[in-house]
Formats: sequence, C-alpha cells, structure tokens
Amino acid sequence: MSSTLSSDNALRAPKKGVTAAEILVVVASSAGTVFEFYDFFLIGLLATEMATAFFSGLSPTAAYIFTLLGFAAGFILRPFGAIVFGRIGDLVGRKYTFLVTIVIMGLGTFAVGLLPTYATAGLIAPVLFITMRLLQGLALGGEFSGAVIYVAEHSPNKTRGAWTSWIMMTAALGLILAVAVIVPLRLLMGTQSFMEWGWRVPYLLSIILLGLSVWIRMSLSESPEFKKMKAQGKLSKAPLSEAFGQWKYLRLVLVALLGIVPGQAVVWYTGQFYTIFFLGKILKVDDLTVNSLVVVATLLSVPLYYFFGWLSDRIGRKPVYLSGLFLAALFFIPLFQQLAHHSNPALEHAMASAPIVVVADSAECAVQFNPTGTTKYTSSCDIVKSTLARAGLSYETKDGSTGAAAELRIGNDVIPGYDGKDANAANKSKAFNSALVSTLSKYGYPTGNANPADIDKPMVVVILLLLLTFGTMTFAPMSAMLVELFPSRIRFTAMSFPYHMGVAIFGGFLPAAAFAIVAATGRIYSGLWYPVAVAAFSFVVVLLFAKEKSGSDIYQEG
Repeated sequence: MSSTLSSDNALRAPKKGVTAAEILVVVASSAGTVFEFYDFFLIGLLATEMATAFFSGLSPTAAYIFTLLGFAAGFILRPFGAIVFGRIGDLVGRKYTFLVTIVIMGLGTFAVGLLPTYATAGLIAPVLFITMRLLQGLALGGEFSGAVIYVAEHSPNKTRGAWTSWIMMTAALGLILAVAVIVPLRLLMGTQSFMEWGWRVPYLLSIILLGLSVWIRMSLSESPEFKKMKAQGKLSKAPLSEAFGQWKYLRLVLVALLGIVPGQAVVWYTGQFYTIFFLGKILKVDDLTVNSLVVVATLLSVPLYYFFGWLSDRIGRKPVYLSGLFLAALFFIPLFQQLAHHSNPALEHAMASAPIVVVADSAECAVQFNPTGTTKYTSSCDIVKSTLARAGLSYETKDGSTGAAAELRIGNDVIPGYDGKDANAANKSKAFNSALVSTLSKYGYPTGNANPADIDKPMVVVILLLLLTFGTMTFAPMSAMLVELFPSRIRFTAMSFPYHMGVAIFGGFLPAAAFAIVAATGRIYSGLWYPVAVAAFSFVVVLLFAKEKSGSDIYQEG
C-alpha cells in the first residue's frame, strides 16, 4: 500500500478507476471530520438538555444562550490550534498531525458524557464543559485542514474538487449519525430520563467512532507530496514566518480569511444549524419533529456535495462558490418566511392579522439582550419588551409620547404597561400578564408547540433542502480553493489559520449572534441579516480578489 500511496506521478495522472488504497485515503481522512460534525450537532440537538445540565442556575432563556456560547467556545481555540498543528503538519507530516488531533478531539467529546452537572457540582460543571469545548476546538484546528490537505495531495489535479468533496460530505454524515443516536434514545427512554442522564449516552458512544478512526488512520502512509518535499530537502524551516511574514502569502491568507471562509461559514451554518434553532425555539416545532425533518433534508443533500465538487472541477471553483453566496443572500429571508408559513401557519396568521406593536418613549427602552438573566427591567417599555422576548413573540416598536407609559397593542386591543418601581407593581404585573395571555388567545396566537397537524412536512423538507443546497454549493468547492491558494511547504499552516479563524468568528458565533439580534429587535427574521450581510461581503471579496485555480498543479513550489 505504501508504494501505491507514495506514487505521486500516478496519482496526478487521469485514471479510469479508483484503487482500494485511494479509497482508504478518503475514508480514513473523512472519519475524523465525522467526529467534528457529530460533536458539533450534538450540542445543537441537545441544547435544551445541555442548558439544564450545565447552566441550570440561570433563567431558561439565559441558560439557552449560554449553551450557544458554550458551543461557540469550541471555536475560540481553533485558530490557535491551526497555528500549532499547522506548523507541525508542515514540519513533521500530515498523517502524524491529524492522528494526534483526532485522539485529542475524540477524548474531549467522550469526556463531556462524564461531566458532573450544575446541580451536583455547581459552577465547576459549566467550567468543565467549556474546558472540554476549548480542548476540542484546539484539536480541530489541525483536524479538518489535515484531512483536506491529505486527500488533496493524493488526488489528481483535474479531480481535486470531487475528491475533497468527500470530506465536506462528512458534515452531513455527522448530523445523520447524531440524530440516529439521539432520536431512538429519546423514544426509548422518555423525556424525563433522557433529560436527567440519557443525554450522556451520545457522547459516551463517540469512543467507538474514535477507536475506528484511529485504527483506520494508523494503516495509512504519509502524503506523497510531503514525502517528496522531505526527500528533496524542500520542507519549510519556518512555516509561520513564511506564511504570515511575506506579503505574497499574507495577501492570500487575507483573501481566505475575509472572503472565502466567512461566506461559506455563515451560509452552511445557517442552513444546517440555525434552522434547528429557528424551527424549535421561534416556530415552536417539537424537538422530535425538527430532528426528523432536518435529517431527511440532510440525507437528500448528501449527493450534492460530490456534485458541486465535481462541477467545480469542470467549470471552476468561483462560479460554483459565488452562485451559492448569491442565492443564499437573495433567498435566506424569503425561505425562512416560508418555513414559518409551512411549520406554524397559526402563528404566521396571527402575526399578519394582529401584529404586536410596542408604543413607548424610546428614551426608556433598553436593548433586550439579557444573557445572564440578572438584569432587572423597571421602565414600562423594558418590562413590556422583556415579557414578549421571554415568550418568543415577534413585535415592532413605535415611538410614543415623551414620558408616557408604554402600551402593548395587539390587533385592536391595547394593554397598558406599568412602571416597575410603582408601589403596586406586583398586582399590575399579574394584571398585565393575564391580559396578555387572554388577548393573544383572542387573536389566535398559539400558546404551546406548533400543531403537528398544521405542519406541512414535505414542504418544510423542500425548503430545508434548498437552504442546505446553498451550503453545499459553497462548502464543496471551498476546500479545494484553499488548498490551491498555497504552495506545499507552507500549505498546512497558511490554510489552517484563515479557515479556523474565519469559521470561529463568522460561523461559531452565528447561532448566538442571530438569536441575540432577534431578542434585541423583537423581529424573528432579523437574525438572518447577519448571514446575509456576511455572504454579500464575501461575494465581493472573492469576486474581486480570489483567482481561479481549479485544475492547477498544487505540487509546484511557489
């Protein structure tokens, strides 16, 4: 096998078929990235359980936001991991690096299933949870890039997009695997048992995937391109200073960091991840239905990764990638509006026929973002808005008379607000909440989960598939684009840092940022302006500054 893998000339030449050794290269490299996305989706699919287990000392809304921030914490150390493991990958080797990173990452995932909860350990529980997330992020800084580079340096120049698209496909497989574990457990154990301890099982089962991944990767030899550079004495002696200290390479790093990566991150994470939050937390679709609909759409999207990777080999990376950005920026908001229409038509109808309006003196209104749950609102405007935010209701704000108490208008009804400092504030609060509940019911606002009979599941799957398609259009060609930017001797370092920094900034904080924007503005679609703006900006950067290099010889030293 070693001789087959090391024959770089044979690998670059077009072939009629794919050998067993080459299949092993793709399978072994993909196994680790399944880990990345398995863990990634575990936190999203188990967000309610994670919030209860590790942040139960906060209010439900604050606990949920902190869980999302815990998810984002895993991205914080990814850029640092990219620097550490990228340098090792360029100095020591591709195989060794992604073998070490998968072990660290896998053990971090497994350990989450063993952590104590807030109820038993207090503040140490969320600290340990965040620590595990940081450890996973550090390892992931070398894992994804190592797998992509390893496959790319085995692939022929003319089919690099198709070969590396298999790595991208593992993102969908990670979700499918996570749902395949979680859904049966929920059904078998029941809500209470799963909430108490069943959530641990998906993390503990990850040790099996870790063992299989390590066993497969141990059978591989080093990348043929790295072995060639080492034999010829062409390895970089200082990949960090070369990648970031020379403008000709730093400019490429900036193109990746500010153009290629941000667009892919927000488009893919919105379609694959924010949809879960939107359906569950805003549209009130029950968790089991959300998981089922998302996994069906994801299964249907799997072949698209290979298709768009293959297409990028035929017509170029930029046309495919830019098309995904353009369509996402154009259709994100309309498609999420259609999600509301087909998932919770009663809520959509109530919002349209009896919109909720807060009329208040703007000077008394604060930004409605209270992640710690400790802020005490006292002005009538803030009390009204915070009540609506806790209920997950969409509203608009209009300026009222200076110094006047806020009013809540629903349809033709008006509910007066009250000053939290009033001596009779407790009684007024009860009266306000009672009037709100009865008025919402009067105008048809659903009080619980979306009615299952009202959910048009086939249409929801179609809409989800469209959103996922935009993600496959950007994700599939992206890895080949990044590989083709940099010469072999600094590729691991130069590619890893902008990828993981961009994903950390623009993708990792997307759910929390979008959720916070919705809470602050009161409008359920306002969080989508974040991915739309980033996608549009990336479109311009890639269009103007990224060169088309599909099919180029990445084995030439630059």
